[in-house]
Amino acid sequence: MIDIQERLTAFAMLGATWVMWLLIILSIFGVAIIFERIYYFFASRDDVRALQEDLRLHLAKDDLPGARDRLAQSRSFQAKIVHSGIEVVDDGTDAVEERLAGETAVARTQMERNLGFLGTVGNNAPFVGLLGTVIGVIKAFHVLDESAGKVTSGLMTEVGEALVATAIGILVALPAVAFYNFFQRLIRYRLTWADALGRDLLAYLKGNARNGSE
Repeated sequence: MIDIQERLTAFAMLGATWVMWLLIILSIFGVAIIFERIYYFFASRDDVRALQEDLRLHLAKDDLPGARDRLAQSRSFQAKIVHSGIEVVDDGTDAVEERLAGETAVARTQMERNLGFLGTVGNNAPFVGLLGTVIGVIKAFHVLDESAGKVTSGLMTEVGEALVATAIGILVALPAVAFYNFFQRLIRYRLTWADALGRDLLAYLKGNARNGSE
């Protein structure tokens, strides 16, 4: 038990500086992911309302080749998902539904890439900062003990370093959580529109199937 306590004390004597550097490194990776995802989503944006209107217009005219070409022109995930479904319309409605579901899962995975790291940093950075604070306080008490209870500049430095660790942890977590939530809302928005476009295609196919059976 004494050996474990001595090891923990020796670990605390390293100070909170390494914790702050760890938080800074995590923040650099987080910022890189944020900018990469912003560019990724920006590059794949499109006017999906106009896309839906064009798709419905082509389907109303029974112009599947035109609908396919219109979807192929779009760089959005919504268009890619529906385009994958329209490629198998000859195989029936069930095949289209399966293709839409599969492509939606792939699109979600692509859009969520690296967001797990961002969410982890956002949730745990304050705890890492708190670890630095605890380590800094332990070291501050050690300095206080060595100075026989006198408040020295070294003691104040250790206390300040301990408090800064928590502050850095919070500052790292706030943008990570904010952008993680923003990206998740954006993904849900895009997948909702993809579902709406896919339902337009399925409604067209089911309508044709009913008319053919009659």
